[in-house]
Amino acid sequence: MKTSYDIILRPLITEQSMEALDLPKYAFEVAPSANKIEIRKAVEEIFGVTVRKVTTLNMKGKVKRSGRYPEGPRKAWKKAVVRLAPESKTIELFEGMV
Repeated sequence: MKTSYDIILRPLITEQSMEALDLPKYAFEVAPSANKIEIRKAVEEIFGVTVRKVTTLNMKGKVKRSGRYPEGPRKAWKKAVVRLAPESKTIELFEGMV
């Protein structure tokens, strides 16, 4: 049984995600096995908001080098962009970032 905190791993604080706060859209790193329905329920439970739409992306791990020879991949992860309903309150976690 997965809890909401097993599904939502961390918020993504990037320039692109901060510009989308006006829409209101919020980006999270989520568990790779989570689907859109689970992500919607987890965000609504953790933050007490109403979710309008969930978009997911599978981010491939890039191959990186450190030095001349050692080469290895970064881990692959899943990203979720959550759009809130207009009548919903905002997520306070992102308030002081802009």
